[in-house]
Amino acid sequence: MTHVVELPTVDDTHGFGRRLAGLLRAGDLLLLTGPLGAGKTALTQGIGAGLGVLGDITSPTFVIARVHRPDPARGGTVALVHADAYRLGDAADPRAEIDDLDLDASVDESVTVVEWGEGLVEQLVEAHLQVRVDRRDDDTRVVELEPVGGDWAQRLAALG
Repeated sequence: MTHVVELPTVDDTHGFGRRLAGLLRAGDLLLLTGPLGAGKTALTQGIGAGLGVLGDITSPTFVIARVHRPDPARGGTVALVHADAYRLGDAADPRAEIDDLDLDASVDESVTVVEWGEGLVEQLVEAHLQVRVDRRDDDTRVVELEPVGGDWAQRLAALG
């Protein structure tokens, strides 16, 4: 069952990310897909705020991956690993580069969000959440959440 939500503004995208964070727990993997500028990082910023992590969430395109530790003062209890596989697509073997990021070493104790990771990181866990973000001409973001295995469908039902 796919869950679709329309988000008219960037603030709405952040707010939805915060709501989504309320469903997340250590070991979760989210794969974000969509065109450049669609709002993948904006959604991740909301997730980071909802998880109560340290540091500004910015696009990890040039550093490939960032770890944001939980901030107990903000209610944070789990780290956020934010990775971007966009630049890996030109590599001869992008899966080897993903392996070099060692995401499997932290996936069990963090929430892992990978932009452009479809076809590259699904094997890290048995179940994940596929998140497609599109942006219309009026800047409305359309976010489509597709549960893949596990209890994702039940958790998404809580979003209403």
